[in-house]
Amino acid sequence: MVDSVYRTRSLGVAAEGLPDQYADGRAARVWQLYIGDTRGRTDEYRSWLLALLRQHRCRSVLDVACGTGVDSIMLLEEGFQVTSVDASDKMLKYALKERWERRKEEPFDRWVIEEANWLTLEKDLEKPGDGFDAVICLGNSFAHLPDFKVSSPGDQSDHKLALRNIASMVRPGGVLVIDHRNYDHILATGCAPAGKNIYYQSDLTKDITTSVLLVNNKAHMVTLDYTVQVPPTEAGADPELSTASLQQVSALLLPAPTGGLHSSAERCIPGKVPAHCPG
Repeated sequence: MVDSVYRTRSLGVAAEGLPDQYADGRAARVWQLYIGDTRGRTDEYRSWLLALLRQHRCRSVLDVACGTGVDSIMLLEEGFQVTSVDASDKMLKYALKERWERRKEEPFDRWVIEEANWLTLEKDLEKPGDGFDAVICLGNSFAHLPDFKVSSPGDQSDHKLALRNIASMVRPGGVLVIDHRNYDHILATGCAPAGKNIYYQSDLTKDITTSVLLVNNKAHMVTLDYTVQVPPTEAGADPELSTASLQQVSALLLPAPTGGLHSSAERCIPGKVPAHCPG
């Protein structure tokens, strides 16, 4: 601790199942500090996302990595029927608190919040009819699924399973949106892109340093260390993230898994979300 600037790194381990980077509760407590102004963050992609969902006449939306509920809340306020899931109960408690405090508003009273794991999603969450009109996985969330299998490192089998499970929740003709950081720039330059980042808007962020772990001369994991000005009573950590270049994600998604994605919109992948100065 130097002049109330806190530096830390914590992977965290859940009691069972998929390792939970937020299991110790420390990162969840300061998540809003990382994000900064939540409306400032969602404003970066609000118009693009709303236009996409309305173009495809989406009404019901599943947020498969809701965290504290930032993106779900934005969609609820725009009149969508939202189901929000996350593998971390420490993150979900903030969404649950928001639902309780705004329970007199009809969309929030009908807001479904469940704990669910991508690798067991079909067991953890009951799919309504043919599925949701749209499924979203925003805020660089997919990169939080580690690729740590000792028996077969780098085969991304967990990522493929997660994508199949997520895609299975989309109704025929529905929309699936997954976004992630510009890891291509990080792998090419060794540092995060300069300028505004749509995932973390906080003015409290003082510095972001990156490091790349190579396995057999291939990028295996990118670690982003944040230096954040936090209140003296708080302590936070940002988890390590698996690398995900545009080529890697495209290879996972195209061609679509049999019985998975249903719409010709899948051919639009990879795509880019317009922003003033995208990170």
